[in-house]
Amino acid sequence: MLIFADLKTKAQLCYASTSWKALLKTCVTDGTFAMFMYRLMQWSRRWRLVPLEMIFNKLNTIFGQCIIGRGAEFGAGFVLIHSQGVVINGSVRGGSNIHLEHQVTIGAEGNLSPDLGSDIFIGAGAKILGAISIGDGARIGANAVVVNTVPPHTTVVGVPARVVRTRQPDDAAADPLKIDPSKSAIHKGN
Repeated sequence: MLIFADLKTKAQLCYASTSWKALLKTCVTDGTFAMFMYRLMQWSRRWRLVPLEMIFNKLNTIFGQCIIGRGAEFGAGFVLIHSQGVVINGSVRGGSNIHLEHQVTIGAEGNLSPDLGSDIFIGAGAKILGAISIGDGARIGANAVVVNTVPPHTTVVGVPARVVRTRQPDDAAADPLKIDPSKSAIHKGN
């Protein structure tokens, strides 16, 4: 099931472990409830259980403080590090290992939504709008406003977002999602 892949990914990202203790701790961290509700909504949609789909969507809005459109599709490893204020249009498509901070908006412009690749990090407050694509391995900086396509393995920042760094696909040392999470800033104070 996708939720187990999501939980393992979040546990590894936040606690540098996928042990049962780390998984249990992950279950009670911010954002995990919204991840559960999203996966239940997605499961209900696949089985054409529209009333359940709508219920899970509303529960996510009320208790997860997160709005994910009912048609949105993400692969395994979808992680909401913090769910507060996240808004995702229902026609957004994303690959695997997409990590979002709080206050992220992935929205449509003229009924056209972004397509996201895999292994993407989106920083707090970032806005991704319109019929654009975000390439595999991309990093979107905090508060960036992305209105143009982002090439693979590129870091963008600013308003409007501009490229500040391009990495090689196999450059693990420069990839924050492949660095030992215990050494990252997310663990300071935990």
